[in-house]
Amino acid sequence: MTTTRRPEEREESAAQNFIRAIISEDLEKGRHTKVVTRFPPEPNGYLHIGHAKAICTNFGLAREFGGVCHLRMDDTNPTTEDVEYVENIQRDVRWLGFDWGDKLFYASDYFERLYAFAVELIKKGKAYVDSLNEAEIREYRGTVNEPGKPSPYRDRSIEENLDLFERMRKGEFAEGAHVVRMKGDLASPNMKMRDWPMYRIKRAHHYRTGDTWCIYPLYDFAHSLSDAIEGITHSICTLEFDNNRALYDWFVENVDVPARPRQYEFARLNLTYTVMSKRKLLELVKGNLVRGWDDPRMPTLAGMRRRGITPDSLRAFCEEIGVAKTNSTVEVEKFESCIRADLDRRAGRVMAVLRPIKLVLENYPEGKVEEFEAPLFPDEPGKGGSRKIPFSREVYIERDDFTLDPPDKWFRLAPGREVRLRYAYIVTCKDVVRDPATGEVTEIRCTYDPETREGAAQAGKKVKGTLHWVSAAHALRAEVRLYDRLFRDERPDLVEEGQDWKAGLNPDSLVTIQGAAVEPSLAAAEGGQHFQFERQGFFFVDPIDAKPGAPVFNRTVSLKDSWAKIAERKQEASPAGKKADEAKPAVKTSPEERLGKLTPEARAIAEALESRGLGREDAIVLAEDADLRAFYDQAVAAHPGPKTVASLVVNELARKLDGKKPSALPFNGAALGELASLIDDRTITPTIAKEVLAEMLTSGEAPRAIVERKGMRQVSDASALEPIVDKVLAESPNEVKRYKEGNTKLLGFFVGKVMKASSGKANAERVNELLLKKLG
Repeated sequence: MTTTRRPEEREESAAQNFIRAIISEDLEKGRHTKVVTRFPPEPNGYLHIGHAKAICTNFGLAREFGGVCHLRMDDTNPTTEDVEYVENIQRDVRWLGFDWGDKLFYASDYFERLYAFAVELIKKGKAYVDSLNEAEIREYRGTVNEPGKPSPYRDRSIEENLDLFERMRKGEFAEGAHVVRMKGDLASPNMKMRDWPMYRIKRAHHYRTGDTWCIYPLYDFAHSLSDAIEGITHSICTLEFDNNRALYDWFVENVDVPARPRQYEFARLNLTYTVMSKRKLLELVKGNLVRGWDDPRMPTLAGMRRRGITPDSLRAFCEEIGVAKTNSTVEVEKFESCIRADLDRRAGRVMAVLRPIKLVLENYPEGKVEEFEAPLFPDEPGKGGSRKIPFSREVYIERDDFTLDPPDKWFRLAPGREVRLRYAYIVTCKDVVRDPATGEVTEIRCTYDPETREGAAQAGKKVKGTLHWVSAAHALRAEVRLYDRLFRDERPDLVEEGQDWKAGLNPDSLVTIQGAAVEPSLAAAEGGQHFQFERQGFFFVDPIDAKPGAPVFNRTVSLKDSWAKIAERKQEASPAGKKADEAKPAVKTSPEERLGKLTPEARAIAEALESRGLGREDAIVLAEDADLRAFYDQAVAAHPGPKTVASLVVNELARKLDGKKPSALPFNGAALGELASLIDDRTITPTIAKEVLAEMLTSGEAPRAIVERKGMRQVSDASALEPIVDKVLAESPNEVKRYKEGNTKLLGFFVGKVMKASSGKANAERVNELLLKKLG
């Protein structure tokens, strides 16, 4: 539905914080004298990176304007909440660098007052006790195209409603017997306003109030009035609550509350190769697909903390992506860049050989040990001090740093080749020792040049390759955990019909190496310390599993992004069924090589586009084609969503031009910008957008007009989707039975059927949530 925006909510680019502008204007015009925000998590799971953005926004704005931010647990559902989650939420907020002082609250603190507010609404004739069951309430509510009809219990007298509500509180009725609903507008296009429920019976033990209550307020009622009780000035939430704003305003305007807070929505954080749904994260934990909420592969703050990601890098990332009003998905590479930038300045350099092979220096005296003084920060003399590295006749180098058959431009070690050992000498490979049974190289025999000690006069001798190493006699053995992205797919939450989203899990997301050789200075490493293993990546001493003298290192992030190369290799692999003479893939130019071949002007354009959030491939395509770039610029001027626009221009439109210029199209860039805006505000799905674009290419009609004429709007409202979900489940009793017996892969089957029944209009994420709720 179209939502009317307040005048002060002016559009700004994604890099800006439009809420900051609203607060500034509110203070300047005297609407408020002090800023009061709140972060209101439900304690039913661990916080994730999406919550980090909300924390930084709420606490950060309050701090910036000299106000306060409350931490309030939205604990109105006793069946899913636990004190464990409460404690971890507090820990996460503090770890991220924020503090609520004495402003820690719980929605359960207000149960008595909320009950009184409900009584007030009943007395005013604005709420009633309904005895329809859940399915009947959905049916009576109508659809997006049909108005609702009044419940047969809607006209109960005030006295009867008050009596029933009091008896509900006393526990006289079973769950589902009654529900309290507001009296809204049954013809409203906003389904939330069609007598939305306020209270339900739930016989469950609450972790704070025990068995005092058997009725509990629902989210919209409790949340808005808790804000009003606390005097919140700016109630900041994510875009999925856009339709809830009318309900929020209705509740605070129809009861006697001490304040009239206002709700503002911003785009939630979506990150590639990541799922943000708490339900899905809980499914990973309960299914033992990860090692708990703090598994370093998880996007939870607990997992990131254990992986070695710092709160500084998280705050920097949140600041860089900004607060916008248009949903988009941020590339995980941007987050990894913030992590590297932070760790680069704090992690001392050390040497570690993960997959060792022995290198013996035949002309180095046996029993001799030298020590080299090596700085922890070689590029910043004087910073962090140094450590001593022992050197002996036998050292370990990385197995991948040696090959018997070197390819072109191989600058590492091979028979007859020379390399420098970091901080030490230049060595030359003379021979190898092989395993008699397998032929595998088990030892490399070299000589060293004593005149080439690093830092001394080298008689003009230079080599191109430098290897890290560890003295075999002094090496400390350690466990190293190489963490990578948890999912292989860029959007793991978007699955095709019949597929299970968990099938996209990356089987190589954790590789554990036992017996890596690290330099002896790391014997004193303690949990929580950061290091850069030279040529390997940034590593963190595991704060739980590491023991004195037996460190365990978690890889936080690699030194460079290797994911693009891995994906490229997979893409180049021969498809099944090709003839032998066709199986060899064509040689592809990497994005880095293509970038290097651009003119200085085009390269500057590509880098500028990357800085605005575009992927490197899209940036290069636009930098190479001035006509396509001009069309892109027109589209972005109409809709400041550069990544979505670029995806449409590069991946969809460019393929359909077939050599023609964009000027030959029956529409201009602004029309494509309008199409991108429909994707970003979730009016349509990306799949529907392709259908709309095809229509635009034929008729030149405006995208919004096509969407309205053909009824293509995406459906996100749970109340509109539930009847479709219920129908699909009712028609698939055998599959439901198999799912409940443990075949959870059938979830994708159900999603596909719902998507088909809705003609592709259903919001896939919301469908997943509803199915998981109903299937248990």
